[in-house]
Amino acid sequence: MSDLPFTLDQLRILKAIASEGSFKRAADSLYVSQPAVSLQVQNLERQLDVPLFDRGGRRAQLTEAGHLLLSYGEKILTLCQETCRAIEDLQNLQGGTLIVGASQTTGTYLLPRMIGLFRQKYPDVSVQLQVHSTRRTSWSVSNGQVDLAIIGGEVPTELQETLHIMPYSEDELALILPVFHPLAKVGTVHKEDLYKLQFIALDSQSTIRKVIDHVLTRCDIDTRRLKIEMELNSIEAIKNAVQSGLGAAFVSISAIEKELQMGVLYRATIEGVVVKRMLSLIVNPHRYRSKAAEAFSREILPQFAPPGWQENPPSSAPITAPKLNSASSQPASSQPTG
Repeated sequence: MSDLPFTLDQLRILKAIASEGSFKRAADSLYVSQPAVSLQVQNLERQLDVPLFDRGGRRAQLTEAGHLLLSYGEKILTLCQETCRAIEDLQNLQGGTLIVGASQTTGTYLLPRMIGLFRQKYPDVSVQLQVHSTRRTSWSVSNGQVDLAIIGGEVPTELQETLHIMPYSEDELALILPVFHPLAKVGTVHKEDLYKLQFIALDSQSTIRKVIDHVLTRCDIDTRRLKIEMELNSIEAIKNAVQSGLGAAFVSISAIEKELQMGVLYRATIEGVVVKRMLSLIVNPHRYRSKAAEAFSREILPQFAPPGWQENPPSSAPITAPKLNSASSQPASSQPTG
């Protein structure tokens, strides 16, 4: 292997430059000097006898050869990380790393509680939570950068054959009002009343907004008739705006538990309708599955799922490393797979 024309450090540097867009920011992210980064790139280009960067612009742009090396380099680095984690697992959860992914709402309000319980039981395991859009999270699971994820949106079509997607639990989207709103005294809101309210929502291009609109449409609520008076960029901002009397909103029930307990928001009931979406658990059955991930799936996930839920990845999938020698009726609801 001495004649291999690149090192792992050089691949890490290449990946950092491509991600950061400049040699200087890449050097800062890796805690090394910019001259050291430049020297490594020069050595790499000389060893491969091909330019990897187009240095004509302000931003470091990869050449065709650079893109090709980056594509293979990311796979090599991922396999190296899996190898290290498999070796760490020999210590039987006395160390190691668990990487969990989530879409925005589940990552903000649900996963921290799960991770807290897991850390109480396994304090020596390092846990990372990556919160991104459903699409980006799905790709991270597919690439082996995340062990498992809980998402509320739709897995990209091109990944549905690769990933194992399991219905996990229902997430109700609650209609919230200011506690002093006239409808807060009525008890039940009729569907037609929704079109008279002033709504606060996320930006129309946000993934969460699209998911909410899709679920509402499945519940025969015409989102085009809803009066969107204000668009904000976070669930927390929306909750504060509703609390201040600026309008109504649909948010995940998991996002308002504290506010409901404190009595600062009113959760309205819509007659004949329960607005729900399905949260999904996704794993890549073709990637290494650490003992930490197995413990999280076995001991933590069932606590937040419906009674009787049990993860059931394909039995034929190579999800573990080889051993080394040794009830009641409810109103109509919509439950699209998310």
